[in-house]
Amino acid sequence: MSKDKKYRSSDWFNSTTHRRDTFIHRGWMRNQGHPTHLFDGRPVIGICNTWSELTPCNGHFREIAEFVRRGVYEAGGFPLEFPVFSASESNLRPTAMLFRNLASMDVEEAIRGNPMDGVVLLMGCDKTTPSLLMGAASCDLPTIGVSGGPMLNGHHQGDVIGSGTGLWKLDADLNAGLISEEDFVGAEISMSRSKGHCMTMGTASTMASMVESLGMALPHNAAIPAVDARRYSNAFHSGKRIVEMVKENLIMSKIITKESFENAIIVNGAIGGSTNAVIHMAAIAGRMEIDLTLDDWERCGKEIPTLVNLQPSGTYLMEDFYYAGGVPAVIKRLLDKGLLNKDALTVNGKTINENNNKSACWNDEVIRTFDNPLTKDGGIKVLKGNIAPDGAILKPSAASPHLMKHTGKVVVFESVEEFHEKIHDSNLEVDENSILVLKNCGPKGYPGMAEVGNMIIPQKLLKKGVRDMIRISDARMSGTAYGTVILHTSPEAAVKGPLAAVQNGDEIKVDVENGLMQLLVDDQAIKERLNSYKPVLPEIHGGYQEMYVNHVMQADKGADLDFLVGRRNSEVKRHSH
Repeated sequence: MSKDKKYRSSDWFNSTTHRRDTFIHRGWMRNQGHPTHLFDGRPVIGICNTWSELTPCNGHFREIAEFVRRGVYEAGGFPLEFPVFSASESNLRPTAMLFRNLASMDVEEAIRGNPMDGVVLLMGCDKTTPSLLMGAASCDLPTIGVSGGPMLNGHHQGDVIGSGTGLWKLDADLNAGLISEEDFVGAEISMSRSKGHCMTMGTASTMASMVESLGMALPHNAAIPAVDARRYSNAFHSGKRIVEMVKENLIMSKIITKESFENAIIVNGAIGGSTNAVIHMAAIAGRMEIDLTLDDWERCGKEIPTLVNLQPSGTYLMEDFYYAGGVPAVIKRLLDKGLLNKDALTVNGKTINENNNKSACWNDEVIRTFDNPLTKDGGIKVLKGNIAPDGAILKPSAASPHLMKHTGKVVVFESVEEFHEKIHDSNLEVDENSILVLKNCGPKGYPGMAEVGNMIIPQKLLKKGVRDMIRISDARMSGTAYGTVILHTSPEAAVKGPLAAVQNGDEIKVDVENGLMQLLVDDQAIKERLNSYKPVLPEIHGGYQEMYVNHVMQADKGADLDFLVGRRNSEVKRHSH
């Protein structure tokens, strides 16, 4: 942007014009104590804050915002903080995913309707990261991401315990009678011992890594622990940098490109990232008007080894990952193998290669080398077949090798309610070779596509020592979860996708290496079953949920609302007074 061109905020605060509109805009801002010189045409920076006491992962964002504010002021900008809908993964019912798109609408309209030239996105808990990126993408202003950072490692009875991942294991042990309820509660107290989001490579840490890999955050943004002083230094420097980005007119669409998405997919494979990244990245790409499909995940992620030895795939946690070198160390290893688009631009004006080509790894056990990967072929595996014509996904690094090629009889649950009612029934006809199938938990069916895909193992199998079996659904699962879990089967059962045709006693063949998931029933039988199938649909009573169900797209398209796709830019069409 040339120096003689007015900033967007000038349409509100133009200091050379003294009329009714500017009187209103400037005058009412003065009641907060803002002095005259702040309206002199300097860049106005919005600090988009998802702080909420009901979103514990983001509970420290008031402090983060203060350091961003200091950086903006130092660079000569005018920082103005504003709140947006905060989607808590741990508290919000029926599922935070139902409200990701609503939060993105809040973000988009707050940016579009208010006087700001650039925006800093404060994000942490799972859905706050994609929702903020989605909303900002539709406006396409200069934008930088600041993550809140992970919690410190949990410690329990002499062992390290990771958020989410530890819970799934402890719950299985409790159901198997291996630990007491007192032990279970003790772990609960020990797990979350500092500010921050999940310290496993769950969805929050994965999406923070995706923001950095896309070039939308400063180096090391993803892994610095929430309570580490360097987290606040990162926020300060991000505040400084956004002012420069406004002056350079470095908007989101100049940074997020097809090439940067390809980089992020490759990094996701190397870090053993959450399956939820697939659906969130598709939604962000849709807002950016970039064609990103499951085929791109298959193409870019193929044969990418998982290098990062973190729970749920491995052993360590995000605190260890940061000390080992964090995302820059992973990017460096990928650059050395020529696997990344090295000229992809980032928010600091440098390329991903310039930012990371001198990064070091300080612990080869936490960030493995290509010669000693955690999983040889990691990433996200896309499966297709007659019950998943538009695809389903699996995370090999969190799955059991002996189940990567398997044929088994299915045990079907038409709804999550039926699943909870029957899963521990001693009369349930199930063994370790069975395949569990859960229907009607996709975008429309739940609604919101809840994290119920990592179905608990039947109690009678847990007591025999079984800890994994193939599970197939149209749902999602927590990024902290593990197991041979096939997710996002598309189209979902609620719209009579072919998953709906699966019946008890059928056989399904899964061949992960060849990307196959096939119901061993002939096409005519499937067609006849679908004709007579009645989905188990949610009871909706108007409001946002009805709008969501009427407009949500399928998982392979990112489960965004159809009318939100695309960039609508940020021009102010007219004054309102």
